[in-house]
Amino acid sequence: MINQNAIDYMCRWWPNQKPEFLSLADGGTTVRYVRAGKGPALVLLHSIRTQLDLFQRVIPKLTDYFTVYAFDYPGFGWSEIVPGADYREPAMREHVVSFIKRLDLRDVTLAGESMGATLALTTAAVLGDRVKQVVAFNPYDYLPGVERANLLASVIIKSVRAPVIGPTFAAMESRATLAGILKGGFHDPSNMPPDLIDELVKSGKRPGYSNVARAVYRGLSSYVAARQYYARIDVPVTLVYGDHDWSCPNERQANQALIKHAKMVVLNDTGHISSLERPEEFARILVETQSTALSAA
Repeated sequence: MINQNAIDYMCRWWPNQKPEFLSLADGGTTVRYVRAGKGPALVLLHSIRTQLDLFQRVIPKLTDYFTVYAFDYPGFGWSEIVPGADYREPAMREHVVSFIKRLDLRDVTLAGESMGATLALTTAAVLGDRVKQVVAFNPYDYLPGVERANLLASVIIKSVRAPVIGPTFAAMESRATLAGILKGGFHDPSNMPPDLIDELVKSGKRPGYSNVARAVYRGLSSYVAARQYYARIDVPVTLVYGDHDWSCPNERQANQALIKHAKMVVLNDTGHISSLERPEEFARILVETQSTALSAA
């Protein structure tokens, strides 16, 4: 049975559009996803502690140019929570691969934000000719990562990961702490939609979600290790960074040096969450890179 909560919020930012649900394998985990538009396939991959609604300001701008797909990773948003599941990068990458193969998508543009950007890059490294190009917005592949957002994030994330007190802190997440951490991803915190915070709080109250959050935070170092895959990427890559992203300039340059066909774009007055802070630029870059890819074909 479909949970009405999985539908309600999306209908507020995209009226008359309903999500679909897909099993990533026969008898496997069920994920919520959206499919809309016309044109080449574009798969959008969301960030840490969010869900497909992260892209609410960009999806409507892209449907004239792409068939847009976005999904909640297993355990995130309104996708199925499987007790004891692995949330390290290799397992999450495999979910992205399964999603693309299950829908038999080809000539795909992979685009992601934060953790999703890293997954877009590593997925391209293993999927071969199914991927046309990658656009990676603020890849999350450095330490201490989200702890750079602000002091609140540093204290909370350390506490959630801790061996003894971690489960208690994970279960105590409040709207105020979540909002405080998320706003650390913006150059201008007023760009964070208040109703999206409410939605994330609601999905985060599902039974078992606190265990998911703790596992995700404890596995973030695996995204740093995943940089070993970058040199294997054989398709064009556009690295997009906010000038106020958590990453340092030398970390951005190191990523560009690792990837054979990479160019870099820096967005002014932009933090870590560019899809909400600069949706017009986010969409423009995707459309322009797609046009360039088609011209080169």
